[in-house]
Amino acid sequence: MPKGYWVAHVTVDDPAAYDAYRQANAAAFQKYGGRFLVRGGEARVAEGAMPGRTVVIEFPTVQAAHACYDSPEYRRAMALRLPCSTADLAIFAGWDAPDHD
Repeated sequence: MPKGYWVAHVTVDDPAAYDAYRQANAAAFQKYGGRFLVRGGEARVAEGAMPGRTVVIEFPTVQAAHACYDSPEYRRAMALRLPCSTADLAIFAGWDAPDHD
């Protein structure tokens, strides 16, 4: 079963208010097994443009990734994020490469 991933580009307008969202989202990510792979940080844009900060969160399954986004825990956190940032977020199923001997 493939892992699930949230991939987001986020523009933060109010860093102090956004910090409250970051603290609140921890409960949902812990409950659904979310693990940050990329959380902003330094980036070299090699082609095109990357709006805002990039965030990549890995989940044990794509179902867990969807369940986390739809959960009451994340919805409470998202209510804190919406007034202080804009985001493009997609949920992906990871690629399970076939085994080659």
